[in-house]
Amino acid sequence: MADPGRIGGDAIARLRLIRTAQVGPVTYAQLIARFGSADAAIAALPQLAARGGGKSPSVAPVALVERELATVHRLGARYLFLGEPDYPDLLAQLDDAPPALIVRGDTGLLARTPIAMVGARNASAAACRFARQLAAELGRERVVVVSGLARGVDTAAHVGSIDTGTIGVIAGGIDVVYPPENANLQDRIAREGLLIAEQPPGTEPRARHFPYRNRIIAGLSLGTVVVEAAPRSGSLITARLAGELGREVMAVPGSPLDPRAQGCNGLIRDGATLVQSAADVLETVRPIDGRMVQSSRDPFRAPPPEDASDTDRRVIASLLGPVPVAMDELIRQSGASPAIVQTVLLELELAGRLERHAGGRVALT
Repeated sequence: MADPGRIGGDAIARLRLIRTAQVGPVTYAQLIARFGSADAAIAALPQLAARGGGKSPSVAPVALVERELATVHRLGARYLFLGEPDYPDLLAQLDDAPPALIVRGDTGLLARTPIAMVGARNASAAACRFARQLAAELGRERVVVVSGLARGVDTAAHVGSIDTGTIGVIAGGIDVVYPPENANLQDRIAREGLLIAEQPPGTEPRARHFPYRNRIIAGLSLGTVVVEAAPRSGSLITARLAGELGREVMAVPGSPLDPRAQGCNGLIRDGATLVQSAADVLETVRPIDGRMVQSSRDPFRAPPPEDASDTDRRVIASLLGPVPVAMDELIRQSGASPAIVQTVLLELELAGRLERHAGGRVALT
């Protein structure tokens, strides 16, 4: 059995809440903000779900969480919990920041200037070479390169920066290798760089996990460089997330005859910074390095909770449907305060009736 004292006396309660179905990152942060502790939040779940018109979520059992703790310890990994001093400041600024990260390696890399580098899995040889060289040049300037350990550009970025500092964010569990051919690289990053996972150990990566991984890559970084990407690719999703976070979006131009360059050329057309060298990247991010970290917010700061009336619940629920809608629109149309709208959405989600989408939008399930 793992010793919860190793990572804080309430680690088991926090993990029980994090691993509970229907408690996502936004809901977790709101529950802690409202009730002050994971134990108090767990105790409040039945009443909140009942108000939302459903049954209470099944809270993760203590035994399950203790097994996870023991596995993480055996793997030589550890947790970084949202709200604790060693949690990455830039990532904590996200509204849906992961409540807990599982990490292996040198967490001191999180204190250096972080730049994400992403691109096509089926990248051209020229793109992979450029990504490898750019990562190496950035590393010599004390930049840590963040990427997702995918085939193609991601792999090249990690290889180029492994000797100077690289962070690999994976979609599955910390002990799961994907893609299989990167087994040696992933192991080396865990030993010499930093490996980060949000999912519990043993989790095989699924399609739904990759957008969550992409938000971590963008959230950890001051800016994102896209080296090569086709339209509607995962790399463009990462770039979009970076832009929504107010981070720098940079792209390497390519031939208009190569479909793999269309995404990057489109980003540049829409205002992304054109990158041809490490100097271009450094010129873009150095003026904001440090300033963004200093602006880190309290992840559990929230408006004082307000209990919703039955009328509030009926009005807000009537405005929801299968099409995702922004919270600001719910506030405007319902006439309710932000705190009341948050309360109703929290109750509906815990009741299993609400799903949260990208950009803070919500829809009925």
